[in-house]
Amino acid sequence: MKVCTVEEMRAMDRTAIGTYGIPGEILMENAGEAVYFVILSELGVAGKRFLILAGGGHNGGDGLVTARKLNSSGGQVQVLLLSDPSKYDDAPRLHLAMVEKAGLSLAVKPPVEGIRDAIGRCDVIVDAMLGTGISREVGGVYREVIEAVNASGKPVVAIDIPSGVDGNTGRIWGTAIKADFTVTFGAPKRGNLLYPGAAWGGRLFVCRISFPPQLSGRDEVTVEINQPAPLPPRRPDGHKGSFGDALFVAGASGYFGAPAFSALAMLKAGGGYARLAAPRSVVPHLAAIAPEIVYAPQPETLAGTLSLEGFDGLVQLAQKVDFVVVGPGLSLDDETQQLARRLVQSVERPLLMDGDGLTAIAMETDIVLRRTAPTILTPHLGEMARLTGRTIADIAADPIPILQETTAGLDAFIVLKGAHSLIGTPDGRVFINVSGNSALATAGSGDVLTGTIAAMSGLGLDVEAAVKAGVFLHGLAGDLAAGASGADGVTARTVLETLPRAVASYRTGYEELTADACGAARVV
Repeated sequence: MKVCTVEEMRAMDRTAIGTYGIPGEILMENAGEAVYFVILSELGVAGKRFLILAGGGHNGGDGLVTARKLNSSGGQVQVLLLSDPSKYDDAPRLHLAMVEKAGLSLAVKPPVEGIRDAIGRCDVIVDAMLGTGISREVGGVYREVIEAVNASGKPVVAIDIPSGVDGNTGRIWGTAIKADFTVTFGAPKRGNLLYPGAAWGGRLFVCRISFPPQLSGRDEVTVEINQPAPLPPRRPDGHKGSFGDALFVAGASGYFGAPAFSALAMLKAGGGYARLAAPRSVVPHLAAIAPEIVYAPQPETLAGTLSLEGFDGLVQLAQKVDFVVVGPGLSLDDETQQLARRLVQSVERPLLMDGDGLTAIAMETDIVLRRTAPTILTPHLGEMARLTGRTIADIAADPIPILQETTAGLDAFIVLKGAHSLIGTPDGRVFINVSGNSALATAGSGDVLTGTIAAMSGLGLDVEAAVKAGVFLHGLAGDLAAGASGADGVTARTVLETLPRAVASYRTGYEELTADACGAARVV
């Protein structure tokens, strides 16, 4: 499912009207009808009191259609116009006239106290105030109304996007409606799915409003929800070599969890053979944690980190495997960082860089361009800041353009980890992953992700498909783990132990899990 910017959606609206001959009045009718059906399905209509808070643009017009539909099905409807209706263009003006002729309760620019009274009397609030057009701090009467709605505890249905949420970035412009349901049109907007805005919209529904498929799925829109491919059938006669052989160059004195969790995750997610190249003195400690792993003890520095002496042996070992990971718990030792950079240039296998490996290449990012095999980088915001020279605040404020610029510049796949992780491809596409939760924001969770991606490659998926499936499965394991123990009680070990169940659920319930874009947006 494609995910649009506000500007891309406006262009689609113009194309729907100008090229496909769908009048704006019909698009608005379809939008309001979709909101009505969501309310009917989720909350019920007959006998309930509805308050429609309508603004001065097309979002307000969608609210007017919703009001008429609710009224026709036995809802008691009150419409409050917070803006001068003389500003309406043809489509909302037509629907305002219908509401007036139907005799609905309608007030224009009522005082704030009157709005508060109406909020107190209603059962359900429909937010049709600001939509996707906001680009500055919410102030004046709109701020007062939003705060009153949020304090009311009443169920709220937002039209297109909660008022106060930026449609492109998910930014909260000072304050925003906290909705229980959001009904968006044509395609989800980026702000519907990017945090913090994603947390303010409740359950998301999408109505195509009669857009032709070639319009809502147009190739020019390069962002979409991550909907990974099904896993290849597992060969009944397979052996450990049939399901991938991965090398993990990881670990240092005092860093045992990261290398062990990453290699174990590869096995837990269905991979066949995990080799771990770690400093000699560290291997006995790792073996006590994870005896399933095959160890390749390496020369080490005085600090107990990987030494440059092991470079030739690591390159030879890398030639025997299908996939290489460099970085988990590697340390920031200067010699070890040099080793990591030399491996990036010399390993001729798909290579995933994580953790301290990302710090190593951040000092010399052009070495990634010298590679002939695919490269995958899995930074969190701080690591992404080091890779790009941008601030964490700048990246968090609008991550997609920066991700696209960086993937193109490094010719690499990049997973920008977060509440809804972003997967960038070298050709500029971005996939928003919608599985996972804040319970995954814990030490070691990224190491589990690393091994899961390696496993997906071992199961036979190409690099892009392996990254997409690995990120989704890692999030799914977090969802299952949080559901079982509560978000505050989830550790990386719990997520690791939940991986087999996540993979089994994915295999048996793929259609259900990925229906309507993995549950992120139900199509109505």
